[in-house]
Amino acid sequence: MAGDQVTLLDFWSSPFGMRVRIALAVKGVKYDYSEQDLWNKGALYLQMNPVHKKIPVLVHDGKPICESLIIVQYIDEVWRENAPLLSSDPYERAQSRFWADFVDKKLYELGKKICTAKGEDQEAAKKDFIDSLKLLEGELGDKPYFGGQTLGYVDVALLPCYCWFYAYETIGNFNIEADCPKLIAYCKRCLEKESVSKSLKDPQKVYDFVVMLRKKLGLE
Repeated sequence: MAGDQVTLLDFWSSPFGMRVRIALAVKGVKYDYSEQDLWNKGALYLQMNPVHKKIPVLVHDGKPICESLIIVQYIDEVWRENAPLLSSDPYERAQSRFWADFVDKKLYELGKKICTAKGEDQEAAKKDFIDSLKLLEGELGDKPYFGGQTLGYVDVALLPCYCWFYAYETIGNFNIEADCPKLIAYCKRCLEKESVSKSLKDPQKVYDFVVMLRKKLGLE
């Protein structure tokens, strides 16, 4: 849809923003990127997402779309003619939405707990995190991507978590690849795609950011 004005309000390390960046890259959509200050939220940021006051926000021709998975679905519907992310089959779409929701409710929440909890709580979060990844490995099976032969909705939902793995492992003192080699191999394979590699951030920089947050919270 040439001529559309697309702006992404985002923060560099946000895995949720990375989802949107991957989706836009897969679709070949040109957009303006607007880095936001999460600690001093600007007027545009608050105007475009007055309910949750969170990034990312996609602004398409002046209209805001909020919440990363909803944004990815919106991108898929608006720019449907190029590289569909969701299947045309209702059951397959429902399954994709289920697993993307699973990633949201399990991986990101458990990752946060690994970075902030201590002792038994952290150990429990690590175990639950690995168990969740193993469930995803089972769903992936021997397919190149979760949806089959092409990068799809679940991949877009999950892959940004990969560049946070180093932070989780370093702070939690565990090794994800030792327990989930197939999933890590899948992530590395996906990184060979430019739409993914250019949308994800350096794991070391993400780790440094997490350390800074931990210091702010008095955990370091």
